[in-house]
Amino acid sequence: MHDPDLRPRIEAARRRTLGWLDSMQAPGLPRGVSRISAVHDVARWPGVLLPGTYNATMCRHLLGGVWDGGERRALLGWLHAHRRADGVFRIPGMQDADVFKKPDAAETWRYIDFHVTNYALGAVEALDPDLPPVLDFARPFLAPIALKAWLAERDLRDPWQEGNNIVNLGSFLLLMRRFGGARLEEVDAALGLLFDWHDRLQEPATGFWGVGQSCDSRAALHAMAGAVHNFHLYYATGRPIPYHDRAVDYALSRPTGIDSACIDVDLVDLLVHAHVLLDHRRADIRGWLRRKLAALLEFQSPDGGFADEHEGVRRQDGWVRGYTEPQGLSNTFAAWFRWIAIAMAADLLWPGWRPWHFRRMIGIGYRLDAAA
Repeated sequence: MHDPDLRPRIEAARRRTLGWLDSMQAPGLPRGVSRISAVHDVARWPGVLLPGTYNATMCRHLLGGVWDGGERRALLGWLHAHRRADGVFRIPGMQDADVFKKPDAAETWRYIDFHVTNYALGAVEALDPDLPPVLDFARPFLAPIALKAWLAERDLRDPWQEGNNIVNLGSFLLLMRRFGGARLEEVDAALGLLFDWHDRLQEPATGFWGVGQSCDSRAALHAMAGAVHNFHLYYATGRPIPYHDRAVDYALSRPTGIDSACIDVDLVDLLVHAHVLLDHRRADIRGWLRRKLAALLEFQSPDGGFADEHEGVRRQDGWVRGYTEPQGLSNTFAAWFRWIAIAMAADLLWPGWRPWHFRRMIGIGYRLDAAA
């Protein structure tokens, strides 16, 4: 059967998403400040504008959307109004009683602060890539005793959550390396401790981190999702990933139909980077990505956005008694994640076809070649 060129469909989908992003504009605020979905009640949930906006900003940047100079400055000012003196970005309205990631409240807030800050900084970087970030909150992790104690508390019964913790801290360390604010030898020593931790705990059978992978399919899937984040540390520092080929084999065993926005982008990220770095099953990777790409394009919502999943309730990560909306709606989080997957697959299948603008910071949206 003839395999059609998907590029015209990608370009049409891109134009529809840019139009949908325009429709998410919050009235009366700088261009780019975005509702998270069409049902987002800004008067009731003003804080949700922050994740709505940083996801929309990075999605628009990836797709080649443009701002003029005044719009960039206004949007940067709006984002920075959510930054504390130590550099942490916080979603207004989050309260102690309403958040949970771990039983230790300090660990819960650290996870949320790391996650929101990494992606808020990604939006800032999209608007002004040369603007130095404030990273005072991350400086304590340059002390070996503090970093070792933190690593000892990582719980590999939940490798997906810990993969987020690891990549976010790694992102801040690499930003210190890029912009200064810490001695290079301090940063490199901290990165060395991170790699020591990974070397000790990686599962050779899969190339992932996490317990129970060999006897529980859900544990294996979550280990994959976490490992994709951990892998970014290797990509960004030029270190080869042990057992990388086994991670590829697992990803290629997964179906190419639609899963959650997170799982789909993780699988695509893993395979695209492996195609760059390994001489292993490259033809299989290209075939898998083409099938996944077709499924992703078919999944686009009629309004031009993308949904995460079709069933259930969607929340901001960690805000367990905060903002909710039904799954199945186009939202800026899912639109950005699904466009990362589309763009990465398209960039591999048709190199140089169009100028995708991937993140330079590690974390979802990072593309190794884009940072070279």
